[in-house]
Amino acid sequence: MADLRECFEAEGFRDVVTYIQSGNVIFRAPSSGLRTLTNQIEKMLAAAFDYEASVVMRSRKQMRAVVSDAPAGFGEQPETYRYDVIFLKAPLTATAAMEGVPARSGVDESWAGSGVLYFSRRIDQASRSYLSRLASMPLYQRVTVRNWNTTTRLLELMEKA
Repeated sequence: MADLRECFEAEGFRDVVTYIQSGNVIFRAPSSGLRTLTNQIEKMLAAAFDYEASVVMRSRKQMRAVVSDAPAGFGEQPETYRYDVIFLKAPLTATAAMEGVPARSGVDESWAGSGVLYFSRRIDQASRSYLSRLASMPLYQRVTVRNWNTTTRLLELMEKA
């Protein structure tokens, strides 16, 4: 993560902060549009780390909406459910993603949001959840998954920046 932070700083991004070991980077950049910025960062990461980068990015305003627009009660029973947010890479829509991310009745529940899917699964039934299959699906190349705690923590860090 230190190398990742240094890569962003070397490219002129400001106030760069990384969070946990899953590629979360918070930074300030001139307003050039998320799509343009995403393309720039993908090229930068590909050159710096020699891999085909796929970035799913959200602005502070969008992250506020992800958290505030969560379904009623989402995240409130962590002893019973595991809560995740599936962030979608444009142009993938929540409607299309809902078709590609199946939910098992009695185990999983999913909701479409703006640029995200909210997904919960019963902890005591986790081995039966369809979410574990997501990594083997073609859709996986166009999403990134963060648990609810990470999602809310990223927003907190963005608000402090």
